[in-house]
Amino acid sequence: MMGKHKEGARQEIIFTGFGGQGIVLAGRILGAAAVIGDHRESTLVQAYGPEARGGACSAQVIIDDRTIHYPYVRRPDVLVCMSQGGFDKFIDRMKEGGALLIDQDLVQPRGFAGDFFPIPSTRMAEELGRKMMANIIMLGFFTAITGAVSVDATRDAVTGSVPKGTEKMNTIAFNKGCDYGLAVLKGREKKAKGKAGA
Repeated sequence: MMGKHKEGARQEIIFTGFGGQGIVLAGRILGAAAVIGDHRESTLVQAYGPEARGGACSAQVIIDDRTIHYPYVRRPDVLVCMSQGGFDKFIDRMKEGGALLIDQDLVQPRGFAGDFFPIPSTRMAEELGRKMMANIIMLGFFTAITGAVSVDATRDAVTGSVPKGTEKMNTIAFNKGCDYGLAVLKGREKKAKGKAGA
């Protein structure tokens, strides 16, 4: 599941959080990376809660090599949560053995027994002086952890999708998330090797 981009594997992904975090933009960038960069099929369905800013919102993205006939995600392979409300709403739908990615300062994965990947994406964005870029940091983290899209395609989609003049900062944010994800994977690999050698 983790690491390298898998050829031909259909991926159903939900990004969730609250309005104002750029959740739908993250979904749009992900879809663009899949289609333009990786030459695959992709769909995006976005949903906002009744109150846009601060309300729950989600982006459902499907990536496949074949034509996608139904754009709604039934059981996500990957669930990315940037708000507690998003986690609470979608966690029961996640596929058995799916990947859960959370903003560790905003989400407590209560009642979830499986493995998950935490990142302080909002805090990291604040350290860059751009809280609004937490979504791009999370997207970098997602790309490294899941391999659902290639790093180059996603980085290109980021620079092509963000407001003019912010490309450099957004690229830095994306790379930060990506590097964090790669470090997490490396750490887990070491731990697994240690256990195997014990």
